[in-house]
Amino acid sequence: MGGSTAAYRSFGEFYPFYLSQHANRSCRRLHFVGTTLGLAALLHAFSTLNFWWLAAGIAAGYAFAWAGHFFFEKNRPATFTYPWYSFLGDWLMWRDMLTGRIKF
Repeated sequence: MGGSTAAYRSFGEFYPFYLSQHANRSCRRLHFVGTTLGLAALLHAFSTLNFWWLAAGIAAGYAFAWAGHFFFEKNRPATFTYPWYSFLGDWLMWRDMLTGRIKF
């Protein structure tokens, strides 16, 4: 399982590494689905004021993403080493896929 031990001083330095860890299209698709489910759960939690949906959204998001890494990328999710940058990277990659900047 590939990874990097580099220390990133900024998100701008980290994002190319993040994208390299998501080269497999199936992995990216699973991330997109998980992030979308997480967003839907967040919106539902606030619309119903039932905040258990936040836990469901987090669980769904990470389950889909980690399945992509385990079954398709065969690497260790960057979230274990760079949790905040990985969280930001996931949302930026989601936006870039949604807008067509990254192939879905």
